[in-house]
Amino acid sequence: MKSPRNDSSMPHQSAEALPYGFWPSAWSAEAAAATSRDYAELRAGHGGLFWIEYDPAQGRCTLWFWQAGRARRLTPDDFSVRSRVYEYGGGAFCLAGQGIAFVNEADQQIYLQLTDEAETAPPPIALTAAPERRYGDLQHDPVSDAILALEESHEAVGVVHRLVSISMVDGARRVVVEGADFYAAAVLSPDGARLAWIEWDRPEQPWASSRLCAAERLPNERWGNRQCLAGTDGGESLQQPRFASDGRLFCLSDRLGFWQPFYEADGQLHRHSLTASGEADEAQDFDCAPAPWQLGTISYLPLAGGGLLLTHMVDGYGWLFEHAADGSRRQLAADFTRCRQLAANQTHVFCIAGAPERAPAVLAIERASGAVQILAGGAQPLSASQLSRPQSMCFPTGDGEVAHAFFYPPANANCRGEPGALPPLVVFAHGGPTSASYPVFDPRIQYWTQRGFAVVDVNYRGSSGFGRAYRQRLREQWGIVDVEDACQAARALVEQGAVDPQRLFIRGSSAGGFTALSALVATALFRGGASLYGVSDPLALRRVTHKFEGDYLDWLIGHPQQVPERFRERAPLHNADRIAAPVIFLQGGQDAVVLPEQTEAMVEALRDRGIAVEYRLYPEERHGFRQAANLADALQRELRFYQQLL
Repeated sequence: MKSPRNDSSMPHQSAEALPYGFWPSAWSAEAAAATSRDYAELRAGHGGLFWIEYDPAQGRCTLWFWQAGRARRLTPDDFSVRSRVYEYGGGAFCLAGQGIAFVNEADQQIYLQLTDEAETAPPPIALTAAPERRYGDLQHDPVSDAILALEESHEAVGVVHRLVSISMVDGARRVVVEGADFYAAAVLSPDGARLAWIEWDRPEQPWASSRLCAAERLPNERWGNRQCLAGTDGGESLQQPRFASDGRLFCLSDRLGFWQPFYEADGQLHRHSLTASGEADEAQDFDCAPAPWQLGTISYLPLAGGGLLLTHMVDGYGWLFEHAADGSRRQLAADFTRCRQLAANQTHVFCIAGAPERAPAVLAIERASGAVQILAGGAQPLSASQLSRPQSMCFPTGDGEVAHAFFYPPANANCRGEPGALPPLVVFAHGGPTSASYPVFDPRIQYWTQRGFAVVDVNYRGSSGFGRAYRQRLREQWGIVDVEDACQAARALVEQGAVDPQRLFIRGSSAGGFTALSALVATALFRGGASLYGVSDPLALRRVTHKFEGDYLDWLIGHPQQVPERFRERAPLHNADRIAAPVIFLQGGQDAVVLPEQTEAMVEALRDRGIAVEYRLYPEERHGFRQAANLADALQRELRFYQQLL
């Protein structure tokens, strides 16, 4: 078992001895919230690089253009660039001949933003005006001068998804493909003659079973000769089709256990070797992508000359490599532990990157030398002496298996624990739950470690980035294996003498809130917990959830008609009488995923039993807090709640 070390982030000898959990720190909740700035969706073109920047101070997403060493914002003050297709969005802009097409967050319509050298760009031009429809996954079709998009249409018969084409000349809408329940990642070949996309049908999930399809452009500008190239037999997750410059089609498939690149030949997919001749195939036993929760993800790119730019997800890290056509490879941006959203031009590759000591950054990496330049972000908010660095953990859990986590010891150069004392522990359970935690700078985690808490960020079985089998372990086991792994992570740290066994806390958001509440039901291990817009009644969630996750609860727990007792057994709301620890609940008033009524029912059930409960509703927030003031307030409330229990 890999264990965390106790030698990092050691306080200075002159540091004051104070009780763990009560250390003073200049790293305020407001500072942590302000450092939640993030980036998304890189696109190279028009002589520069474009990206979306999320600013928590404004609570909106804006489009930026970097060129010749200078970045400028393109988005007017009353717009925000964000798609809400499938609720999680993605693919919110694309480069077009005249400028940039983007989705406006408020009305979910497509607009054209002209780009010029003027400091004040002209107002965006609306390309669509259909309030019942949302758009995402945008791509420009230069042959017909149109925007290809995934359309989410809210109709009388329900929510319907299609691939459509929107003319940039007159706004005319044309259906390209329809009939499947879901679509994603439509991409055109370089000559515009072929279209490839991913589709899947209910009750499947895109990270469990999907299909790769392709069609040809006909003389009448329609699409025909449709083929399904992979996934017809089920049991295979495909994502991110890409055309190389020579027209060859690539796609990621997990048919061999990990999301790896395959290429099309003779109408079939063949594994693309990432190793030099004679090297073992085990060298390819890693995922090259996270679970496809969001549209527009680019975690690999075919390069001119037959090479690939590729992320390697190993033990929770997301390294960036360039693989040459001859099987050789070199690592790029080695100081960054998670690289995502790739782009490239003739001289540089670009990515959004994270590192333990840095806020998210937009990187430009010179292809000839490998030299790294930070174009945006990348600040180091805390000095090395104040920083808690992630330590990789691999620990035993149920059924003779192992689970993964990152451990963060308390770190504050001005403070040290009292003699003989051990720090309290906060267990982080990530959302999704088919998501993952990464060893990058997290301002929330540093907020806790600065105050003398230890943190363990758990990648329980079911998390992405550890292969298909690990991801599939959550099937019908949600509320069982994730809870077991969260508890085992805490127990492993107790056994190693790293944390105080009497002062353990667990917290999570969304699906992570369900894990936290379920752990409080299952065990008396924890002193208290926190649920941020967490699921407390899966059956209630199933009744109101959106189409994209309409069958997800059946995958995670089972069909309620077949195993009705299981939903009640797994619901924290129906087992509130087994929770003895105090809980704080933080909820968005406009949450369409976990409705406020669900959280308030859980709060009432605990209060009726006399359990100490705190509840805070943020009326303007949705599923996931975005406004800096609310992010800071949530951190402060959670800290005070735990300190009262210490």
